[in-house]
Amino acid sequence: MRMYDIIAKKRDGLELTGEEITFFTQGCTNGTIPDYQTAALLMAIYLNGMSDNEVLALTLAMRDSGETANLTDIKEKTVDKHSTGGVGDKTTMVVVPIAAALGCKVVKMSGRGLGHTGGTVDKLESIPGVCTEINKDRMIEIVNSVGACMVGHNENIAPADQKFYKLRDVTATVDSLPLIASSIMSKKLACASDCILLDVKFGSGALVTDIGEAMALANDMVKIGKSAGKKMAAVLTNMDMPLGYAVGNSLEVIEAIKVLKGEQKGDLYEICIELAAHMAHLTSRLPLTECRKLSAEAIDNGTAFEKFKEIVAAQGGDTAYLDDVELFEKAEYCTEVKAEHTGYISHMNTQLIGKASMSLGAGRGLIDENIDHAAGITLEKKTGDFVNEGDVIATLYTNDDSKICDAAVIFDSAIEYSQIMPELPPLIYDVIK
Repeated sequence: MRMYDIIAKKRDGLELTGEEITFFTQGCTNGTIPDYQTAALLMAIYLNGMSDNEVLALTLAMRDSGETANLTDIKEKTVDKHSTGGVGDKTTMVVVPIAAALGCKVVKMSGRGLGHTGGTVDKLESIPGVCTEINKDRMIEIVNSVGACMVGHNENIAPADQKFYKLRDVTATVDSLPLIASSIMSKKLACASDCILLDVKFGSGALVTDIGEAMALANDMVKIGKSAGKKMAAVLTNMDMPLGYAVGNSLEVIEAIKVLKGEQKGDLYEICIELAAHMAHLTSRLPLTECRKLSAEAIDNGTAFEKFKEIVAAQGGDTAYLDDVELFEKAEYCTEVKAEHTGYISHMNTQLIGKASMSLGAGRGLIDENIDHAAGITLEKKTGDFVNEGDVIATLYTNDDSKICDAAVIFDSAIEYSQIMPELPPLIYDVIK
């Protein structure tokens, strides 16, 4: 079998066999196939797409390129949750404790932030003492004892995905739906949970901006999971403005705590209730309506917040910071951003807001860069709100005052105004099962 022939076959729009897909996946991972040939094939896939059979074969080959978790020591059905990413997306820190409070066994593997989207691992590590590098035995022990564990991705999980992504990133092939679907699902399948819930976001701050493409991606991933024997659901959620009111690591932890304590409602609360309900529904025989009710009750009666404290404590974190958010490090510098016009905020370019937060130090351009856990943005107004010229619409935080000016310019460019109240898209667009 020759890589040249596989490239030519896909270039001509033909379907690759499972054997051919396994051959190039293994060759890319172990280095026997040069990067330039892998890059050529990725471009051919980008241009010609893949069939359902090809996407499944690629996902399984990527899953099998490294270690797969063995969760048989967790005696009950396990559930994992994945978001396609967005700005202000701190749902994991709310949803996981709610689900665990309802009796779910949650094995949650998360990543670090890169570019304009944040990462759950970075957010959790803004809580002093929290460890996200936990070995398998300790992870299983925590899940069995408190119901959930939130850990960082193991580099030995789906190494083919890491290799492919580095090449996709420099060859303009990142936004290929077959490659996105196989990338996400190879890691989820390697993590080996019985049930998988996907939060697929659409809008200006999402990986996939178009709702039609987001729906296609969700359908593809649900099909892959079902074909691999998993119970699946995908919730399509709006990322055309930041989720909640905080963007940045410790700022988002504080907001998640407020939601778990029942102190804040709104879009973040609504999405978290829906996601937690679907996780409980996947792992039980309870109707979805009952799971929604129980999820809300877990916040109202305090059990979700107490579960978050248990999870954080089990991972070495100082829960005093959860009880008193004033203990979190405060950024040395802050500045207010004021409305430039009178009228309604008609649109927020969420990707630009994420980039403004990143420029303040809350994000990284390269995976090994340091971040400022206290940096970020808090929003006072969002799309649909009426403002007068000069009203404060956001506050920027950083420990490096040289970054404020550029961040403010980026933030201002993200805001559009209108004299007509905009029609807001639904927060939860659809559910695919």
